[in-house]
Amino acid sequence: MTTEAGDCPVILWFRQDLRLADNPALVHAVATDRPILPVYILDQGSAALQPGAASLWWLDKSLRALDASLRARGSRLILRRGDSEAELRRLIDETDADAVFLNRRFEPDAFARDADIAHALQAEGVDCKGWNGTLLARPGSVLNGSGQPYRVFTPFHRTLLATTVAPPHAAAPDALATPPEPASEDINAWGLHPTRPDWSGGFDWTPGEAGAQAALTAFLSRGLKSYSAGRDIPAELATSRLSPHLHFGEISPWRPIEAARSAAADGRVPAAEAEKFVAEIGWREFSAHLLHAFPQMTDTAFRPEYDAMPWRNNAADLEAWKRGRTGYPIVDAGMRELWATGFMHNRVRMIVASFLVKHLLVDWRAGEAWFRDTLVDADLASNVQNWQWVAGSGADASPYFRIFNPTAQGRKFDADGRYVRRWVPELRGVPDRWLHAPWTAPPEVLRDARVSLGADYPRPVVDHDLARKRALEALGIVVARRAGQGD
Repeated sequence: MTTEAGDCPVILWFRQDLRLADNPALVHAVATDRPILPVYILDQGSAALQPGAASLWWLDKSLRALDASLRARGSRLILRRGDSEAELRRLIDETDADAVFLNRRFEPDAFARDADIAHALQAEGVDCKGWNGTLLARPGSVLNGSGQPYRVFTPFHRTLLATTVAPPHAAAPDALATPPEPASEDINAWGLHPTRPDWSGGFDWTPGEAGAQAALTAFLSRGLKSYSAGRDIPAELATSRLSPHLHFGEISPWRPIEAARSAAADGRVPAAEAEKFVAEIGWREFSAHLLHAFPQMTDTAFRPEYDAMPWRNNAADLEAWKRGRTGYPIVDAGMRELWATGFMHNRVRMIVASFLVKHLLVDWRAGEAWFRDTLVDADLASNVQNWQWVAGSGADASPYFRIFNPTAQGRKFDADGRYVRRWVPELRGVPDRWLHAPWTAPPEVLRDARVSLGADYPRPVVDHDLARKRALEALGIVVARRAGQGD
């Protein structure tokens, strides 16, 4: 293919920005007034960048939605699979494209890979340009008074909001010109659904840009009014469920913030509720900035002394946790919700993570890996930061000695048992009084509920008081190391 210099197409490289509205790379590509080649490359060469099984399920649906939106505008999504640089070069050779526009990724391996690709292509005369289309602010731009990355959330969030201005809204273009020649792979051949087993039958989501907007609209009308309290009740539909849409870039993070604040300004919701929601988006931002500044967080404790933690790492305990067979109903309900839906309520995520790390003394990295594979909203920065937060080893982390009592947590946040009874149906007949600790129920109560502990439902894999004592003893080793380092 040979083209005049002014007609050379621009490659628009989609990654975690699967939308047409508020897409900086797309806006700049359209401004060139040149043909645009929208491409998504499934690069499975790097283990660190490899999406988990649930994320691949979402990716399949999101790419189909993006392709439909492009086709409605006279364009289409070109799908390629393989090494990113090699596939970009192949597309350049096929089309004489002389520019690659993209929205940057900031995870350590992705950031380094993108820089290597840009330098290599620019050395050969291909213009490579990138923008921030996934975060509120570019990592490295929100620093403390000493010019260093923040390690504590509250001052980070305060500075972020004080120094960052939302970009103007950019509507999706009405039309896009894409040459017909470049071949695209068939997404059906990619096999993105989980197999052996395929547990995705219960995934009730609408991936894509339209699905993201629908989720935001539903949240504004349903959950935002009482967000600060409702977000802790797992049986209620009080959370935004925007996390997978944000992870895949189907909506700009600025849009939920502006929508929430607009609802508060109009008197539709209390201002404090809107700002609580804004802070949750800020926590996502904090995680991304932390990981960019401290890339070692993916593999080692942010607080190095926690690498001395004497993990038990019992394989049977880990498997019981994964399968929702720990004998603690609120923990098991959360793990079964995750397996059935690709999602878990935020409060329950904290409970199950604390149980794994502190009750079972299983390394937080094992839990992070399981979440990364089974969550549709699995985001490297958020996942690593949140697991380290629960483990006590992260920045601005929950103290390790804060050990959730899963029975008390269940009674507090699922008082009427609706959540547990939905996901642990074998306990439906157990009265509320004993539901969150069925091993304490009198034999006749269990008999009437048709529950045989150890058969229909497991006995607890560990006693809470014993687990708490064991966890605090393990913490003592960490404290001793910290003291030895002169901390």
